[in-house]
Amino acid sequence: MSMYKVAVVGEKDSILGFKALGVAAYPVTNGDEAASALQEIVRDKVAIVCITEAIAQHIQPQIDELNKKLIPAVVLIPNNQGTLGLGMQQIKRNAEKAIGADILFGKEGS
Repeated sequence: MSMYKVAVVGEKDSILGFKALGVAAYPVTNGDEAASALQEIVRDKVAIVCITEAIAQHIQPQIDELNKKLIPAVVLIPNNQGTLGLGMQQIKRNAEKAIGADILFGKEGS
C-alpha cells in the first residue's frame, strides 16, 4: 500500500514550517521556479499540493490544468504576508460547480 504525499510550494519564509509536519517543501521565488516545482510534483505523484496565493498568481494556467485532473488536488493558501482572497475564490468556484449554487455567499448559480 502506497502512501499519498503532500507538498507545498511558495516563498521560503511562508512554507518552511510545513517541513516539520513531513510535507515536501518547494521554496520558490518566481513563476518559472514554481512551474518547475509543479512538474516535479506531478512526476512524484503527489496527491495534495498547497501553493501560496502570491506564487499561484504567476502560474494560474498550470494550476488550471492540474484542476482538471483528480490528483493532485491544488489548494491555495495565504503566505506569511496574509491572504489575497484567491483561495476563497477557488473554494467558491468549486462549490458552485459541484452543486450549482453559491452556498458560501448565498447567491444562486451564475
